[in-house]
Amino acid sequence: MRKITILFAFLFSISLLAQNINFNDPLPENTRVKKGVLPNGLTYYIYNTDVVKDAASYYIIQNVGSVLENEDQQGLAHFLEHMAFNGTKNFPDKGITDKLEKHGASFGRDINAYTMFEETVYNMNNIPATPDLIDTCLLVLHDWANFLSLKEEEIDLERGVIKEEWRTRQNGFMRVYEQKMPVLFNNSIYTKRMPIGKMDVVDNFKYKALRDFYHDWYRTDLQAIAIIGDVNVEDIEAKVKTLFSPIPAVENPRERFVITIPENDELMFSSAMDVEVKSTSIDFGIRHAKNLKKKTVADLKSDLLRSITVTMLAIRLGELNDHQDSPLLRASLSFSDISRSTNTFKLLISPKVNQQQAAFEMVLKEVNRAVKFGFTQGEMDRAITRYINSYENQIVKIENTSHRTIEGMIQKNYLENARMRDIEKEYDIAKQIFNTLTLEEAHLKLKSLYTTKNRFVTATAVKGEENITEEEALQIISAAENDKTLTAYEDAFSGKTLLGDMKINKGKIVSEEENKATGSTTFVLSNGIKVHYKFANNPKNDVTLNAISYGGLSLIDDADLASASHMNSLVTGSGLGDYSRNDLSKVLAGKTVRANSSISNLTESVSGASSTKDVATMLQMVHLKFVKPRFDKEVFDVLIANSNNQLVRRSNSLSQKIKDSMLVTFYGSNNPKKPLFNKEYIESISFETIQEVYKERFKDASDFEFFIVGDVSKEQLKPLLESYIASLPTKKQTEMYKDNSTEWLSKTIKKDLFFKMENPKTTVSIIYKNDVEYTLKNALVMRAFGDILQLRYMETLREQEGGTYGTSTSAGLSKRPQEKGSLEVRFDCNPEKADKLIGMVYDELSKVAAGEINTTDFDKTITNFLKEREQAKGYNQYDMNVLTNFYREGYDMNDPANFEDLVKSISVNDIVEMAKKLIDGGDKAEVIIKALD
Repeated sequence: MRKITILFAFLFSISLLAQNINFNDPLPENTRVKKGVLPNGLTYYIYNTDVVKDAASYYIIQNVGSVLENEDQQGLAHFLEHMAFNGTKNFPDKGITDKLEKHGASFGRDINAYTMFEETVYNMNNIPATPDLIDTCLLVLHDWANFLSLKEEEIDLERGVIKEEWRTRQNGFMRVYEQKMPVLFNNSIYTKRMPIGKMDVVDNFKYKALRDFYHDWYRTDLQAIAIIGDVNVEDIEAKVKTLFSPIPAVENPRERFVITIPENDELMFSSAMDVEVKSTSIDFGIRHAKNLKKKTVADLKSDLLRSITVTMLAIRLGELNDHQDSPLLRASLSFSDISRSTNTFKLLISPKVNQQQAAFEMVLKEVNRAVKFGFTQGEMDRAITRYINSYENQIVKIENTSHRTIEGMIQKNYLENARMRDIEKEYDIAKQIFNTLTLEEAHLKLKSLYTTKNRFVTATAVKGEENITEEEALQIISAAENDKTLTAYEDAFSGKTLLGDMKINKGKIVSEEENKATGSTTFVLSNGIKVHYKFANNPKNDVTLNAISYGGLSLIDDADLASASHMNSLVTGSGLGDYSRNDLSKVLAGKTVRANSSISNLTESVSGASSTKDVATMLQMVHLKFVKPRFDKEVFDVLIANSNNQLVRRSNSLSQKIKDSMLVTFYGSNNPKKPLFNKEYIESISFETIQEVYKERFKDASDFEFFIVGDVSKEQLKPLLESYIASLPTKKQTEMYKDNSTEWLSKTIKKDLFFKMENPKTTVSIIYKNDVEYTLKNALVMRAFGDILQLRYMETLREQEGGTYGTSTSAGLSKRPQEKGSLEVRFDCNPEKADKLIGMVYDELSKVAAGEINTTDFDKTITNFLKEREQAKGYNQYDMNVLTNFYREGYDMNDPANFEDLVKSISVNDIVEMAKKLIDGGDKAEVIIKALD
């Protein structure tokens, strides 16, 4: 009776609040953001947060993109972005990256930029917030705003880099997208202004064209800077005013126009095709104008209604994929922006081979079922519960919001006049709105999204298939909208719980031991399971679980490997306990929780994550993963049908041909541990075998070591462990993995592979492997060796030669099943420069082995190691790594002797000796992908 009284009081109070909503009121703004505009028009934002201790991130948001280019400037907005790293007033040549890398930052990861249709954004992330570096980064922003050098010799060097970026990204999917652009953007300027630009312009533009674009558009009234991090807001604001105010405003500036995509009354249709794309798809979209005005409470209600409606319909579409005879591989729904001024309500449909029309028809009927009949109360209640849960999670984690997320909010405010949300105050309003929402309002919202104007269909076709035509698309849409046989959606799911009537026999915690070194507690349970636990709350309201056991695929017979490799997909797709995947999502509505089981090469594991309030549900799911996993035969049949569909697609796919050829080059065509994906492979996958493998690998929970880290108190956790983990049946057996290493066909592999390509390019892979003793120091030395090479290749192959957009260079040391060192160097390049670049790769490698290591590169690498480790500390994931390494690898990550002291002890000679160990007498491969003439 007391619970009923409390619930009535709560609903009554909400009802009274709802009566007080003024839908014309403006929405609350985030007052933590310090925003100002200088007299010259430059906007600044400053936000204090210690989410990364003693570090700050810096951004300059240029309200400038490729749509502003003249015909002879196509690609120059993006080119200018590159030039910002090639010399400024206070940082000549590569001075920006050189200065920041010396303090541990990494180009690409910490220092980067991007150019889009409408904006160009530069970033320096997680830079140590020392007085010197704060001043340095503000000076970089200052130079990016108005003081690029644009030296002619640097411009000419960068032409090659830009061309190689284009070459790397110019694949079949990009060419298909370009074919679709006239329909997506209704023949507006977007269609002719891909940010990468035209290569004939990049090759031949006059220096003046780039400088004209720079002087026209890089100006204070189109610029905002953002400083986010562990800084004093007042001090930063004073520095900004002093440093940026003297930049002059441009007199008589060119108009910064906003592109509006024209409306269309009739459906627009395109069918795109490329010889390298072998997967069909159909997108059906409806464009809607964005609201760029200041938003009110009424706008919040409209936005929430739209989000809830899209969520409900998207869940229905997801259910269409779960039947073997469905013509769909998948279908989804989104509502997102396509341009500065336009959003799209868009269906994304992936059909099976030769079933485009049937797939489109199935999805359109489901959409029109909702348009005609609306939604059920159960759907609405679950959707609202999900959004309430989302709000509450965001509020609890507000102090853990990342720099990048904060910058995204600021960027939207500057470029689109979007509100910087005060999530706590907004939630107070949203709770009142949720209480007033009705099914009729959701139904009307869907109808307002599914309009007859501004429609488009873009299809990806494949030669030889029964590709959908414009006439067919129109007929299917009309038939679905006029189908009188449609009936309302039935939702019989309600009031069910995860465990149902399952009986659980609780166990006990038999011992509890504190570990001062790690700040953790180890519980030994009555069934023999050990659980290592540590409280951590960065981020808050996050709890993670890992349970690990040795064995994995290494203990599986070769004949069963194909089945075992598909175990994860089947178990995840089948749901859990008594519930299918779709029903499970309904049971878990309003909860932040997941649990997965998986098998890898040497281990099997169960992982989980949840909010603090949902830890019990997470542990219930983990319990079910051991005692009541679900294997759905219909899901298996869908998996096999999709695999057969994929096989047809792969047969003519360039990327898959390359992948298969690489596999055969290294391991042959009949290696059971490295199989080709073919008909025989699919036929060897067995439903029964998957079940047997799972039950064998997960039969003994006591062979798993459990780790729980996060924002859950010991008092909350202990009774839950007794209920759901100590109750697991165990055999108290211990297993170990086997060495299942797969050797190359030969110690030395050198092969050229030729393929027909629409845009010729050469892809180079150079790999070394050798026996190297595993120690903590050796692992660090090997990693440093790879990072130093990456810096050298960036300088030589990209910057000096302009022959590649960039190399991917990594070196590592494995501990098990064998102690092996490896180095991999991969890059795309101009075919005409391939031989020269390959020679340069070997030259730099030989120099390192001979002791010719640039001291600056060495110092940058060591400093980066120390910076990254320091900034990782204090996070929940770091604490999880501490526990895992302490109990499974036998060392304490927090002990400086196991990291900081080792890093500082690394010498140039250590790198030289490691290089020699790796390349002398080991395995070596050089595989080059080339275009057929």
